[in-house]
Amino acid sequence: MIQHPAIFALASGAGRAAVAVLRLSGAGTAGIVTALAGRLPPPRRASLRKLRHPGTGEVLDEALLLWFPSPASYTGEDSAELHLHGGPAVLAGVAEALVAAGARPAEPGEFTRRAFLNGRMDLTAAEGIADLIAAETEAQLRQALRQAGGALATLYGGWARRLTALLARQEAFIEFEDEDLPADLDDTVARDAAALRAEIASHLADGGRGERLREGLLVAILGAPNAGKSSLLNALAGREAAIVSARAGTTRDVVEVRLALAGVPVTLADTAGLREATDEIEAEGVRRARRRAEEADLVLAVFAADRPPDAETLAWVRPGTLVLANKVDLAPAPAAIGGAVPLAVSARTGAGLAALQERLAAAASELAGTADAAVLTRPRHRAALEEAVGWLEELTAAPLPELRAETLRAALRALGRITGQVGVEAVLDAVFGEFCIGK
Repeated sequence: MIQHPAIFALASGAGRAAVAVLRLSGAGTAGIVTALAGRLPPPRRASLRKLRHPGTGEVLDEALLLWFPSPASYTGEDSAELHLHGGPAVLAGVAEALVAAGARPAEPGEFTRRAFLNGRMDLTAAEGIADLIAAETEAQLRQALRQAGGALATLYGGWARRLTALLARQEAFIEFEDEDLPADLDDTVARDAAALRAEIASHLADGGRGERLREGLLVAILGAPNAGKSSLLNALAGREAAIVSARAGTTRDVVEVRLALAGVPVTLADTAGLREATDEIEAEGVRRARRRAEEADLVLAVFAADRPPDAETLAWVRPGTLVLANKVDLAPAPAAIGGAVPLAVSARTGAGLAALQERLAAAASELAGTADAAVLTRPRHRAALEEAVGWLEELTAAPLPELRAETLRAALRALGRITGQVGVEAVLDAVFGEFCIGK
């Protein structure tokens, strides 16, 4: 195991608390802990110790101390945890003492980066831990746990092993063509590579569900002025998030509310009413409304049941759009709007809102996917897999065995970048820069 210089960071939440946890890791951790606590406790056993400043001998705190000798630690290095009283003065004093003893504050993600460098996890598991920390909903939590637990590493590692075996067979065909090898060895490699390419392509054709679940869905609420969009947003959010007024054009900018539907994080965006703008500010609001609709994963086209459908909103009634007839307390919902059967709701009375929430939850589940399968969660995974598929497609057209071997090598390198087996220096800073200090 590589022992890097000793680092420390707060592993618990910032601010005043009953207990705060400081983590240490790296070369010299044993000496630093001994300098503050007098002696090391037994491994992985919490021991109560008085902590003293190594320079002045001043008592800093009475804390629980845990010692994790290498390699049986999160980072694979010698590590320790100090469970302190959570006052700011205590934390500041102990941090100063740690610096005096030879440790330095950690950079974001540095603990997990060291765990990766020491082979304690691959890059996909490290990203899963980052997602676990950021998870807002149960569905995000389950997806992050699967990834941190090695679901993607197992899948991609299996593909990498198959590619390695294919490459070995192709190299054997090149190096030992005069030997008594199976006559169809070259054809068998091409056939098996095509089967693997189809598997990877199927994995890619997931509609971006894992990425949507990780990032959250955007739902844009569109409609004419006074169609009841803001009232609908408030009703779904359960609070007064947007200003509601009988005056047309009240909403000039996009008003967003974050909520969870079927375990999927969703941002509801109330937008300016679609119409010919009367001034430059409203015109900008309408432009932003259209742009948000173009970016959205789902569009709610809202029509007022007591008025004829407006042409601007009708233009957004497309496959996948959820069409609503609002204000059914004032007039019955029409049988069809723009060829679609509308869902009848009343933001004022609450009629139809339960059905709307069910429809939104079903749409969120379909778009984001909440099954237990290992799914793509990041654009860099998708880019590497698309590159691997591209190389495997080139194999079928390569005229020479040597060129076919090179396409297999290139596909293997692309897969290796996902898990961190090869060519990872360019992506390490991006991966671990997302972490909080202390992880």
